[in-house]
Parts: sequence; C-alpha cells; structure tokens
Amino acid sequence: MKNELVDALPMLRAFARSLSGNRDRADDLVQETVMRALANKDKFQAGTNLHAWLVTILRNQYYSEGRKRRREVEDSEGAHAARLADIGGQHGHLELDDFLRAMQLLPDEQREALVLIGASGFSYEEAADICEVKVGTVKSRVSRARARLEEIMSGGVPLPPAETAKRSADEIQQAMALRTG
Repeated sequence: MKNELVDALPMLRAFARSLSGNRDRADDLVQETVMRALANKDKFQAGTNLHAWLVTILRNQYYSEGRKRRREVEDSEGAHAARLADIGGQHGHLELDDFLRAMQLLPDEQREALVLIGASGFSYEEAADICEVKVGTVKSRVSRARARLEEIMSGGVPLPPAETAKRSADEIQQAMALRTG
C-alpha cells in the first residue's frame, strides 16, 4: 500500500491545489491525507480504488477545515484588504491565468466535480462515490461548472485581481497529466 500511496501523491497534490487554490494549504491537505490514510490503512478494502479512497479522505479534510475556518479571514499579505479597496473588473483573453482565476469563482462542489472528471480522470461513478452523491448530481455539477466557466471567460463576470489566484500553469498540466497517465 505504501508504494501505491507514494504513486498517488501527484494526483492528490493536484486535486488539493484545485480545491484550495493555495500551494501551502494544498500541501498541508496532502500531508494530513497521507497521515490519516496510514493511520486507517486497516479500513481500506483491498481490491478497491485506492485513489478514490485517498481523494475522499482529502475532500473530507478540506471541508472539515472549511467549516472550522468559516468565520476566519486570513489576510497576512493584505490580499483581502486590497480586493476590498480595488474591485477590478478584468475582462481578459482566454489565458491560463484568467482560467485559473475563473475556476476559483466556481462553487466548491462544481469546481470539485469538474476537477475530478476533467483533470483527474475519474469516471462519473467514481466521482459520485468520492463526493457521496448520485451520478446525476455529479453530471449536473460538471455541466453547471462548464456553463459558468464559459460565462465567466466570455466576460460576463469580472475576474478577481491576478494577485488573488496564486496558481501556475504547471498545476493544470499536472492535473491534466493525471488524466492521461
């Protein structure tokens, strides 16, 4: 199981980064996921999908942390304050930067479904198991996410300032590589 766990790290990292939008938080999520997986390895059923089990652990950790942080506003670098002072309406071209910022505007459930299906290569059934919802719900979330991204990218919704989305092209390439590899 340890070798398979190590092999799953790039996929977990890409998924965590797509959920959190923050490298440090994503790394923390992956670390916590690995620790929980090792501590609960007796609960993993041999012959089932290890990646789906790990993604479920990571997803649950992400939402648990989100509930704890709901009332907190972390603004150590002043990004939140800058956003309040200058609400920019940036209508850019279809660049990776714009796409990454647009992804952050999607509701968590839609972004998660889109990344699971589109970038991580899970089937709708696997994604439904991970998200603990019906297959139709995942299909609906992916459809709404795609429609919303199209609306955002066509200039129908202003993008946040570039400083608020600290993601790079290699993150998307990592996620897409997981789909093909």
